[in-house]
Amino acid sequence: MKKLLSIKYSATAFNISFLLLRVVLGVTMCVNHGYGKLIHFADMKNSFVNLFGIGQALTLALVVFAEFFCAIFVMIGLFTRFTVIPLIITMGYAFFSAHNSDIFGKGELASIYLAGFFAILLCGPGRVSVDGVINK
Repeated sequence: MKKLLSIKYSATAFNISFLLLRVVLGVTMCVNHGYGKLIHFADMKNSFVNLFGIGQALTLALVVFAEFFCAIFVMIGLFTRFTVIPLIITMGYAFFSAHNSDIFGKGELASIYLAGFFAILLCGPGRVSVDGVINK
């Protein structure tokens, strides 16, 4: 019981936690969001939101880049802190603009992704990643 209430943690626990966080967020983002937009790009490019006036197709291309390709890099832990930034921007836009900061409604999932990706940005990928192996 005392260990459950402790605020101490080991390096192994930290590394396993961030491996789990990276893999779950990366896989779910890639499979549930990015892949659908990638294969239906032609159908969605004329009806997607026009972010900052850059055009619907370019906005969709940037979202696909973040949700599919950057999610794969986060999942394997390669260039993690750089590749998580487009995901934070995408989820920030989804939460604050598309879902009107509705944390208890339609914006709940975007807020969870946003918090998880922000935690990865702050703490890094952990040792169980390609970045961790490179920086040994």
